[in-house]
Amino acid sequence: MSLSDRKNHWEKIYNTKALEEVSWYQPTPETSLAFIKEFNVSKTAKIIDIGGGDSFFVDHLLDLGYQDITVLDISETALSKAKQRLGEKSNRVKWIVEDASTFKPTEQYDFWHDRAAFHFLTEDNEIESYIDTVKQNIKPTGILVIGSFSEQGPIKCSGIEIKQYSESSLESRFKEHFNKIECFTVDHRTPFNTNQNFVFCSFRRKR
Repeated sequence: MSLSDRKNHWEKIYNTKALEEVSWYQPTPETSLAFIKEFNVSKTAKIIDIGGGDSFFVDHLLDLGYQDITVLDISETALSKAKQRLGEKSNRVKWIVEDASTFKPTEQYDFWHDRAAFHFLTEDNEIESYIDTVKQNIKPTGILVIGSFSEQGPIKCSGIEIKQYSESSLESRFKEHFNKIECFTVDHRTPFNTNQNFVFCSFRRKR
């Protein structure tokens, strides 16, 4: 799928479905927030949420007092929905409309969070570009968290094929530049009462 087709697909999804009608809906992103707590992420840390769309992760980060948050998504509609929901608080967030595979940051981050964006990159050149971007734009002490569909999870999402990962294959993708901290699987219960199995891995950048 070309970048323009991918963008058009997601704009259509966000224009036609309500927040509670998408499979990734999570009122409280417990797994993502647990990583924030586990690594004792500073309130002044630079945090980026890749593929954040109109998820509630940013809401919780703001409520916890985080001061430097960036949300990136390919869909301008998704980010507009999040801004509208947050109201004046949205002015405390940096919003970037960009595809994760072509994103070129202008700053480095302490905490790079990606729940369910990475698995949409199915071509090797896209995956390599993403990993290179992460390598160059996480601080030397920074943390990377990737959550993707596991090998027991779906093979498609919103009509698009994805790339499944196991703990070993996810670690293999990032091991040249990152040390694995931990990996585990978790079931996400969708609004349609189905389970989606994810594998989450955290990494620390190699010095």
